[in-house]
Amino acid sequence: MTTNETDALLPLPPATFHILVALADGDRHGYAVMQEVAERTGGELRLNPGTLYRSIQRMLEQGLIVEAASRPAKTDDERRRYYRLTPFGREVARAETRRLAQMLRLARASGLAPGKP
Repeated sequence: MTTNETDALLPLPPATFHILVALADGDRHGYAVMQEVAERTGGELRLNPGTLYRSIQRMLEQGLIVEAASRPAKTDDERRRYYRLTPFGREVARAETRRLAQMLRLARASGLAPGKP
């Protein structure tokens, strides 16, 4: 994918960014993604199933994630679908991270956020 294709998706909706972050360190099924997002945000963001699965469907269509072919455990519920970050999804997540870091630098320089400018 090109930089233009990446940039066309920015800024990411918050739910999309959090899902990409949750999948960055490994495959997860939908409920595990919801739990991971809630844990990483200290409960500040709780994705409801409708938001999660609409986001997942859109992300599949955009090529940010794919349904994983392998399952982590044979004893796992067969109905669960596992999702994996694609290289393009990782690239988009990194671009969004850079965008957010730049926004934070600007806010610090304006005295709107704590920390050094």
